[in-house]
Amino acid sequence: MALNDNPSANLALELVRSMDRLRGRIRSETGMGASPYSRSQLAALQRVVHGPPATTSDLAAAEYMRPQSMAQTLTVLEKHGLVTRSPDPDDGRRILITATPRGREEAERWLQAREAWLTAAIDRTLTTSEREGLSALVNILERLADAGAPAAARRGARPAPGHP
Repeated sequence: MALNDNPSANLALELVRSMDRLRGRIRSETGMGASPYSRSQLAALQRVVHGPPATTSDLAAAEYMRPQSMAQTLTVLEKHGLVTRSPDPDDGRRILITATPRGREEAERWLQAREAWLTAAIDRTLTTSEREGLSALVNILERLADAGAPAAARRGARPAPGHP
């Protein structure tokens, strides 16, 4: 159903709807809905686990959140023993967030559950050619996610002091 004569706008709407459906399905299939943690809390935990130690502001920028919202997210994770805060050894004014061993275990458990369902769905649903197309699509989606973003917020970027 076309909204207007702009093909890019229509494609954008279809992409958002498809991503929302896939995200919902992953949530349903992996039991994430029963998790005590929200999607934003799990995303922040993943970033802390897989990235270098970072400040609350660094993490907020990387997740495209307000620093106050990230602070609330991290407070919940800290309360559950998943992350800790400690002074930056190079600049004692900065507080760095790092994952605890329990936080790393929780992040890995969630990641394995999510990937297990999606891997099985890819294997049973897509042809070899479609898998290759999906690989190309992942690269395109990453480029879209990084479009216009500060370099420090881009996937895989290493933070400079004060940035993720």
